This record gives sequence, C-alpha cells and structure tokens, in this order.
Amino acid sequence: MVCAVVSIGVGIGTEGWPKGMYDGLGILISIFLVVIVTAISDYKQSLQFRDLDQEKKKIFVQVTRDGRRGKVSIYDLVVGDVVHISTGDIVPADGLFITGYSLLIDESSLSGESEPVNVYEGKPFLLSGTKVQDGSGKMLVTAVGMRTEWGKLMETLSEGGDNETPLQVKLNGVATVIGKIGLGFAVLTFLVLTVRFLVEKALKHEFTSWSSADALTLVDYFAIAVTILVVAVPEGLPLAVTLSLAFAMKKLMNDWALVRRLSACETMGSASCICTDKTGTLTTNHMVVDKIWLAGKAMDMNMKGAKGKDFLKSETREEVLAILLQAILLNTSSEVVKDKEGKQSILGTPTESALLEFGLLLGGDFVAHHGENKTLKVEPFSSVRKKMSVLVARPDGGARAFCKGASEIVLGMCDKIVDEEGNFASMSEEQVKNMTDVIYGFASEALRTLCLAFKDVDDTSNGNIPEGGYTLITIVGIKDPVRPGVKEAVKTCLAAGITVRMVTGDNIHTAKAIAKECGILTEGGIAIEGPEFRGNTLGYHSQEEFDEVVAVTGDGTNDAPALHEADIGFAMGIAGTEVAKESADVIIMNDDFTTIVNVAKWGRSVYINIQKFVQFQLTVNVVALVINFVSACISGSAPLTAVQLLWVNMIMDTLGALALATEPPKDELMKRRPVGKGTSFITRAMWRNIIGHSIYQLAVLGVLNFDGKSLLRLHGSDATEVLDTVIFNTFVFCQVHLSPFGYI
Repeated sequence: MVCAVVSIGVGIGTEGWPKGMYDGLGILISIFLVVIVTAISDYKQSLQFRDLDQEKKKIFVQVTRDGRRGKVSIYDLVVGDVVHISTGDIVPADGLFITGYSLLIDESSLSGESEPVNVYEGKPFLLSGTKVQDGSGKMLVTAVGMRTEWGKLMETLSEGGDNETPLQVKLNGVATVIGKIGLGFAVLTFLVLTVRFLVEKALKHEFTSWSSADALTLVDYFAIAVTILVVAVPEGLPLAVTLSLAFAMKKLMNDWALVRRLSACETMGSASCICTDKTGTLTTNHMVVDKIWLAGKAMDMNMKGAKGKDFLKSETREEVLAILLQAILLNTSSEVVKDKEGKQSILGTPTESALLEFGLLLGGDFVAHHGENKTLKVEPFSSVRKKMSVLVARPDGGARAFCKGASEIVLGMCDKIVDEEGNFASMSEEQVKNMTDVIYGFASEALRTLCLAFKDVDDTSNGNIPEGGYTLITIVGIKDPVRPGVKEAVKTCLAAGITVRMVTGDNIHTAKAIAKECGILTEGGIAIEGPEFRGNTLGYHSQEEFDEVVAVTGDGTNDAPALHEADIGFAMGIAGTEVAKESADVIIMNDDFTTIVNVAKWGRSVYINIQKFVQFQLTVNVVALVINFVSACISGSAPLTAVQLLWVNMIMDTLGALALATEPPKDELMKRRPVGKGTSFITRAMWRNIIGHSIYQLAVLGVLNFDGKSLLRLHGSDATEVLDTVIFNTFVFCQVHLSPFGYI
C-alpha cells in the first residue's frame, strides 16, 4: 500500500494525469483482489456455522414460571425458572435439585468422569451441559449463559490470541526474506541509476547546472526502484494459499470433516503427534456384550455376531435360557421405548443398555416379560452396594429374586451354579476358583464383568430380598468395541511418522488393552498414568522433545482447554459437547478416527501444493527481478512495468495457483515423515528447480533485451515499446512453459 501511494505520487509527477495513476492503481487493485477473495471465503465458511447455530435455538425445555408450565427455548431461560428434566435431556443451565425420582446424571462431558452421579437433596447440584441418564426431576435455575460453569470455561478459552500455524510462520519467513532482498535490490537499483546519472552529468561538465527535467529523471529512477520492489513481492501467494485451503476445506466437508479454521488444514499436514481420546473416537461409545460364560462354556458373542447368539440359544437348555432372559429383562433400570415410527430404542446407562440389547437379541420381549411378571420389590444399583436386586412374583406362587452386579460381590452370594449339563448344582471350591479365573480372564481383555444370579423364594411375607443362597446363571463381559478401520488408520499414521498417543481417564489396564487392540501400544512402548507423567517424565526429557506439532481429539467440555491449546483440535460431531466444538479447529462429523487421518493427508497435500506454487511464483519473480535490475543498471530503463508484473503475479499466476493448489492428495504422502517446525520451507530441490529454470528464462530474455532490435529488425520511434511488448509476451510464454514444472 505504501508502494501504491508512492507510485501514484511519482507517476503523476512524471507522466501527469491520468497516465501516472496506472501503476499505483494497479497495485491497489491487486491488494483489493487478495483481500476480497479471502473475505468471501471466510464469509462462506461462517454461513455454515450460522446454520448450525440456528438449529441449536430450536431446542425447547419444559419450564414452570410464575406458576404456569410451558415450553421455552433454552436461550430464554432465566434465574428462578423451574425446569422439568427426564431421561435423555441435556441440563440447560446450572441449578439445584428440588424434587425427583432416581435422578442419575452423566457428568462425563464436563468432568471427564465416566461414572454417573446420583442427584438428591443431599447432593443437589446440577451443571449445564450434563446429561440425564436415568430418572426425572425438577431443578431451580441458579445461573444461565456465561455465568454457568460452562460459561466460565468458555471465557477462559477466549483469552489469548491465536498462534500462527507452522506454515504461516514459514511463509512469513519467506516473505520477510523476499521483502529484504527486494528492498535491497530496489535501493541498489536507485543508487546505481543515480550514480550513473551523476557520472554522466559530470563527464558532460553539467554537474553544476540542474533543471526540472533532471529532477524528473531522478523521480523516474525512484519509480523504477518501486517497480523492482513490486517485482520481488509475490502478490499471488496469499491468494494461492487461500484457494488451496478453501479447496481442501470443501473436499473435507464431503469426507465428514467440518473445518472451522482454514489454517487447520495445513497445520494437520505438519502434525507429528496425535493425542486421541478413547471413548467415542477409537471406540464406538456403544457398549455391547462381547463374551459370556454360561453352563461351563465361555463364548465369544461379538466376534461371531448373530451366529454367536444362535449358538448360545441352540446349546442352552430351554429352562436356563428362560431364566437368563428373566434375569436380564426384569432386573434392569433401563427400558425399551418406541418412537412415533415404531422404532425401538433403549434408554438407560450404557452397561444396562448393553445387557438389555443382548436380551432382545436372544429373543426376549421386554413388554411381555414385564406384563407377565409382577415386581414386588426393587433395590436399585448404588456405588456402595455395587449390585441391583429385584423380587418378582412367580405365576405358580412364591417369588424369584434376581441379582446382578460386580462379579466378586455376586459370586460371593452364590452357593449354586448352572453346570455343563444345564442343571442347578452346588458350587464346589474348585468351581469358585474357576469362576474367579473366568472373571479375571474377561477383565484382562478390558471387559467390564457382571454376574447374574437368581434364587427362588417360597415365603414372601417379610418382603425382603435375600442376601445369599443364589444360583449363578452367567458371567457377562461387556466392552465398548473398537471402531472398524481404527487399527489400519493407526498403522497409516505410524508409517507416516505420526505418533499416536491415547489419553484417557480409564484405569491403566483397560487403557493398555484397548491401546494394544488399536495398534497404539506396540512392543517397547510405555503406558503411564497422569501423576507419573507429570512427576517424572518431564525430568527425563528435554523441552525440545516435547516441541511437536500436536493434534488433540476430544468430545467433552473438560477436553476444551486441550483442544484450544493444541496446534490443531478435533472435536467429535456426534458425541461432542458444544464447548468442545467451539474450542476445536475441525469437527469430525462421524466421530471416526480414520477421518482424522484423512485430514492429515489433505494437510500434507496442501503443504506440498503451496510449495509447488511458491516454486512457480519465485521463479517468475527471480527472472523479473534480475532482468529489470540488470537492464536498469545497464540501459537506465526496465523492460517490465509494475502493472505488467502485477498482471503476471495476480492474474496469470492465479490460474497456475488453481491448477497446483487443487491437486488431490496421493497415498504416497502418508509414507513421508511429517514436516518439522524447524524445516526450511524452500527445499534444496526447489532451489535447484528455481535457479535452473531462471537461467533458461534469463538467457532468452537477455538476448531479446540487449540484441532484440537487431534480431527482430525493429526501427523507428516505437521500436523500444514494441521490443518491451515482445519481451513481456515472451516472459509470459516462459511461465506457461513453467506450469508443468511444479513438481517438488
């Protein structure tokens, strides 16, 4: 912009109005083009999020206000409202529990703790953004908006500016070097021309006599120096970067990745480490029954799919199967509901839902079982008892008690077992040991184990559920299975030099088992807990070893600070909270780890494509800079004007940028090492290509510039203008020839 103002002033002084405006006006138009393209790209991007925000505002809650009950938008809640919440609802504000029944709150999105919390009069606090997992109740709103715990966290995330991406740092470095070189050449050109002019005046003995024509000549030299500076600056580079990132963003949108910040695309290309969450990212976040021990046999349910269920049904005595279904369908706090279209869904805790889903797959009918059996008493699960019990009336009189819960506790309540023949036999000490081994075996495979047991009760007069004398029916192993394709995606990352680290709040044994299954924890790798990492690791490693380009994935509100601080943050689109999404650079719409690998591949492609364009652009600028500098020093005039060079940089090179910047990624990119923060952006191969092609172009243009009139037999007053036009066209055609020369 400074060059434009100077150019307009010098132009009007030397060439008059309006011809003197052209060069400066050309520079201003170039600036406008770059800014408007970037602005339009950012505006289109913001429209996507405006649509998402509009969807959020359609969420309504049941509220009692001024004694009247009605629906209001979550954005219209005020302190003092009484909100009615039930299973499946998101708590819309901070508040206090008033009344309710079995209110179980999942606070994992805010605290990261996987265990749900019971809310009652003694522990009445409800936090915005948490989820009602079971039960129902009323809460008094005590804080809304930015005054909630959620809001306070959002305020801390907004503090501090955005850090520059690795590519931005490198491009700024390149631009600084080019600017200094251009400024140096511009000053040198002006000094050479001025000294040359003064020497000529001295030789003609006219050094003491000065005229307005001499002043205009010096001003003209200054204009040539400004042109040299304009030549050096690659005006098309910001445009090329914007086009490349916008193209990648659009393509990633089709691949389930919503890019919130354009620069995130290229940052991921430099990532050397991915710190990934376990639940919902590596795993499906949907608990299923994976293994089951029944009648002396341990069977793999998940691996065999439907065949596993069929095998279980065919190999199990009918009476045992009936009791197993009763234990699953009657002794549960979950329930099966149908929507308007008749589609079944299960509401309840993940573990309970997994068991109930398993019972339905075995052919159980939830509604029929509850219709045929009357429940006499229920003792719900608690963190103290670690079990749930229910007493159900039998059609033939008496009652049957069912118990399920932590394996070691329920096993200790049993003195009988379903043996290999399907009979109910007394449990020997050896069988107890065998059952303990089965439980430990399931646990070592990162399975959450539960024991199911029953006891027939003849006398129900006291109405109490028995505490012992049960018959062990089954041991169930439940897990959150690893997503399909995760193992292959991790393998791709490792081959690409990207270290994958799993960061989770689970216990170390479960974490190690999942990490091994995903291929993250390999031979020689380590698994450590947070206190050990904070206390010891930093003492054994230098800070340089921690200075990586790090990508972080997360879905909870508690993950937001890490997503914000990371070089690139990935939030899960399905399981992710609004805070996590607001803090992230990219939203993974399908919660799949393989999508993150795809973003890395596109990021590397963006980096390579921009390198190709920089190589292309710098070759153009080096040739223009040298030919103008040499010509100005020898003949006193530059063959290429500022407007011509702006045309080349902004219009012609933009088409080259479109071609180079929109090349799709190749699988070979994921076999390279990531580009480190300290790696030079312009590689040796690029310098070789730039210098080699520059020599070829300078040879052609040099011959035309210094011997063109005789070669082309140009005569007359317009010979210089014709020759400059030929030089400009030759220069352009050399760049067209250079276009395929964009490979790194």
